Amino acid sequence: MSTSLLFDHFKNTSFIAKKDGKIAGFLIGFLSQTSGRPYIHFVRVHPDYRKQGIGKQLYNEFFHIVKKNGRNIVRCVTLPVNKVSIAIHKKMGFEIEKNGDTEMDGASVYADYDGPNQDRVLFVKKLI
Repeated sequence: MSTSLLFDHFKNTSFIAKKDGKIAGFLIGFLSQTSGRPYIHFVRVHPDYRKQGIGKQLYNEFFHIVKKNGRNIVRCVTLPVNKVSIAIHKKMGFEIEKNGDTEMDGASVYADYDGPNQDRVLFVKKLI
């Protein structure tokens, strides 16, 4: 699947941040039609543009769309070994969902969440 097709499919809930004519970061999210849960699938900020508030801006754009659609909870997941992602999500106000199968470095981990040996840390954020 091409990147442009992916963004076309999620065009109302995904965002690209540009700086100096270059892509500085992006967020791909969606409002689940089956569960009704807004979900952030993928976020990246180019290393040259980190610590400039771009990620926060992308998240806030998604949060705005979530609220605009009458929803107030956002979910996302990350790998238990991705300490940077865990720290960023906590800083953004996400809470780690409890009741996983195990714990790693203080984080509740859901074993085999995305398939065999695909453990994940689950996050939830309630929007005000």
